[in-house]
Order: sequence, then C-alpha cells, then structure tokens
Amino acid sequence: MAKAQNNDLIILGHTIKLGESKTIDFSIAKLYTSTKVEIPIIIERAAVPGPTVLLTAGIHGDEINGVEIVRQVIAKKINKPIIGTVICIPILNIFGFLNADRVFPDGRDLNRVFPGTKTGSLASRVAYHLTKKILPHIDYCMDFHTGGASRFNAAQVRLRPNDEELLELAKIFNPPFIVFSSNIEKSFRSTCAKMNIPIILFEGGKSLESNKHIVKHGVDGVLRMLRHFNMLSEKHLVPEIVSPAIIIEKSKWIRAQKSGLLHVKIECNKHVMKDEFLATITDPYGTMRFKVKSPNEGYIINVNHAPIVHQGDAIFHISTADAAAMPSEEDEMED
Repeated sequence: MAKAQNNDLIILGHTIKLGESKTIDFSIAKLYTSTKVEIPIIIERAAVPGPTVLLTAGIHGDEINGVEIVRQVIAKKINKPIIGTVICIPILNIFGFLNADRVFPDGRDLNRVFPGTKTGSLASRVAYHLTKKILPHIDYCMDFHTGGASRFNAAQVRLRPNDEELLELAKIFNPPFIVFSSNIEKSFRSTCAKMNIPIILFEGGKSLESNKHIVKHGVDGVLRMLRHFNMLSEKHLVPEIVSPAIIIEKSKWIRAQKSGLLHVKIECNKHVMKDEFLATITDPYGTMRFKVKSPNEGYIINVNHAPIVHQGDAIFHISTADAAAMPSEEDEMED
C-alpha cells in the first residue's frame, strides 16, 4: 500500500495535492555571509494515487555523476508520473557541492551520521530532517553515488546479501553489475532499510567528473524502475535489457605492493584471468618497474586513476568466487 495514496502530501510544512507540482526549498543553515543555503526538493504528483519514489544524489558534494542523473530525469520530465509521486533531490550536500568537496564544512560525512540529531552537527541536522520529514512518506528510494577520491567505479547497484526484494528490483534497474555489500551503520542506506524502504544504491564513475556512459546507465535504470511501478508515461522510451546484470557476491581489493607512479593497463568492467597483467608501478627515476597481476579470475569493478600511489593503496577491486567478506574494506566500497 503506497504511503501517500489517498491523502495530501505534507512535507516541511508544505501541502502538495494529487496532480500538483511543487518545488520546496529545504533550508537548514546559512553561509558565514548570512546567505541562505537551500536544498531544492522537486515534487511531481500525478492525479492518480500510487507509490512515492524518492531520487537522491549529492550526499557527497563532489559526486557529480549522481547529480547529473537526477538532473536529466527532471529535464526530460521522466519525473512526471502518471500515477503516484516522484520526489527529486539532486543535491543533498549543497555545502560540499559549493566547495567541490565530499564532506560538510565541519568535516562530517553526511553518509555516516544518519539518522541524525536535531541539535547535532550541521551534517547531522540535515540527516535528521531528511529522516524525520521526508522518508516517512517514501515507498521506494534510488540514491546515486560515484567512487571516492580517484577510484572509478563500474556502473553497479549495491545491496545487502540475502535481500530478495532488493535483488529483484536491482535486476529491473539492470546495471552492468550487482554487488553484494553489507549496509554500513549510520549510512542513508542503512536508515532506509531500518524504515523498511527498499533502496537502490547506484554507483558509477569517480568524483569531480561527469561521465556520459555512467549517467546513461543511471537514467536508464530510473526509466525501468518507474515503468515497473506503472508510473512512467508512455512517451518515454525504455531501453530493453540486452543482457542481465552480472551478480558479484564476493570481491576483494588488489593493493599496491610498491609506492610510485601507477600506470593502469586495463579498463574498468573488464573480465580478467588469473595472473593477467593489470598495471605497472614505477619510481620517478627509471630504476624500478613492478608488474601488478590479477590474483584470480574475475571482473574489475573499480580502478584507481590516481597517477601516484603509496604501498597498500587500493588500486583495483575485483570479483572473486572465494574471497571472504572484509568488513574493514567497506569504507572504500561504500560512497
């Protein structure tokens, strides 16, 4: 049963009736100059009741691909449903977006402070209002991210293991990869799960970069999801599923064994064999050249694009049939 099927939708003191469109400015704090910083929330309601779907991006201010995915959904009017409600928040961390930075001005990661507190840090207050004022109205969520730092993620949906409902939704979204990844405490994904809101977490590309191929995967996934919910207008063409997503149940990081200049020799998404040549690490003086080889057969789902690395840095993320789950690695997986 959709949460807002038969009632007016009331968010942050604003009432949105069936058939109405409204943009609400979600304002938490000001800049030092007393300039207001507002988070636009774009709400589109059909005249016919139905599910309420939330699309979010920019939880990390430097993750541009997600912002562009939600922007295109709005610009192409994909967010105007024929039943139900679509709520779009293209940039949750406006402060980080203004600074081209992952975190809030106080150094807090918004995706590590959910469900937040009313009187806590700035990031915690944003998380609190999102959790208390918006999420109770939501039936489904799609949250868009990119790889952190210089790490480029293959287009993928992440979900916790043994969640059959989410797995079926992820297959409908149809990214190239579906990656099993446990929920992290105090993340947005974890909070949605505790509130029984199915959430599709899409990852693709890297921070401070807009990649048209990654963006297309995200927009196509939104189209497929809204069609599945019978919310999508017939004027929108939905790309057919050419091949099913590759499901990755276990994976591990390949780490630099030397410090130096990194020269990557393969593309992300590639299927590699055991001992296949992946990269070289050299010193700046031409005296050292170390070959990085694949420890096993698998799919490369993340590549470090940094030109220099230190010993121990994560340089590739590879699927594996026999790798145990590595909780200490989750921060590098989850963005």
